[in-house]
Amino acid sequence: MDINAAFAAQRYVASRPATTPEPAVQAATQAVQTFAETLQAGEDTARAAMTGAADPHALVQALGSAKFAVETAVTVRDKVVEAYQEILRMPV
Repeated sequence: MDINAAFAAQRYVASRPATTPEPAVQAATQAVQTFAETLQAGEDTARAAMTGAADPHALVQALGSAKFAVETAVTVRDKVVEAYQEILRMPV
């Protein structure tokens, strides 16, 4: 098998470094960051509403977004636990 230097260089450049995370991991990290930002925005708006700096409509909207984010996270967690339990029930 003849390997020329140009082909080897192209394959080397095209390969993903071992330290680069998988795209699925990057997407999960982004989802967690968005979840945390949504919760933080809800907390900030709640603090502002307590001091009179935010109107009630903004508070209701922020709390609704936070509630939706938490319900989504709980649903994903339940699906992961269900899948794990299903794997444990599989015969060896």
